[in-house]
Amino acid sequence: MSASGGTRAIVAALGANLAIAASKFVAFAFSGSSSMLAEGVHSVADSGNQFLLLIGGKKAQREATPQHPFGYGRERYIYAFLVSIVLFSIGGMFAIYEGYEKITHPHQVEHWYWPVGVLLFAIIAEGFSFRTAIKESNELRGKLSWSQFIRRAKAPELPVVLLEDFGALIGLVLALGGVGLALLTGDGVWDGIGTVCIGVLLVSIALVLASETKSLLLGEAAGIEEVKKVEAAIVDGDTVTGVIHMRTLHLGPEELLIAAKIAVRHDDTATEVANAINAAEARIRAAVPIARVIYLEPDIYSEAEAAKGPDPEATPGGPTPHAAGH
Repeated sequence: MSASGGTRAIVAALGANLAIAASKFVAFAFSGSSSMLAEGVHSVADSGNQFLLLIGGKKAQREATPQHPFGYGRERYIYAFLVSIVLFSIGGMFAIYEGYEKITHPHQVEHWYWPVGVLLFAIIAEGFSFRTAIKESNELRGKLSWSQFIRRAKAPELPVVLLEDFGALIGLVLALGGVGLALLTGDGVWDGIGTVCIGVLLVSIALVLASETKSLLLGEAAGIEEVKKVEAAIVDGDTVTGVIHMRTLHLGPEELLIAAKIAVRHDDTATEVANAINAAEARIRAAVPIARVIYLEPDIYSEAEAAKGPDPEATPGGPTPHAAGH
């Protein structure tokens, strides 16, 4: 995902949420609707989340240092994970608590035209923000479904904004339903029920975001298409005859580390192997421009060794040398 594309979606969401938050708090002050208070806090939390994403994008652009030789690309993942925490705690849990209070101590919604008018305005504004996020995402999504795009995207900003805006639109509909039923029945409990539903929705979205960003923080491999491009670029059919095994790791959304053991001919000279490695690195960077760190280890291919399969003790997270004794 291009940084500019993500930034446009974030700024659009930020502008919409700031305007919506102010209008919701005004509506709460006049109507006393708990749904409006929960939605106002939700919009404030969303605005804070967009600020976090912008800060993470800025910090990720710092140059690598001796202490952090692979750079700061994962800052974007850290701040996206903070977004899920804010959405869960400030947005979701507050709404559930406020809804519970309104259900146990209901009171009528006053000046109904304030919450209804603000909710309709908020739906339009959130729709604009959601449309911008969809437009930016479609440029990168390709043939993937929306769920696949959210699961596989290596850049966290667009999935976060998409889920936030989607949740905000559903939450506004729930708030409108709660306020509407409270007005029709004269029972403020419905306003509280709508608020609880908003809280459950926000908590669910926060858990999805936390799960996806946790996977990115742990370190995800390159996508299938990128792996195929790298494998094709490594082999030249002359000096480099194959890929024995390969590991890939995203250092950030637009930074990829590649480590591979490559097969070379047993009678090649050191100079020929070194030149072949340099040529392979150039081909990889041409095929996959985000490949920033490349380590290629030459080896003599052995069918007998290959038949044994990968060594589990040489795999990160695999069994330790003492595991067999237990």
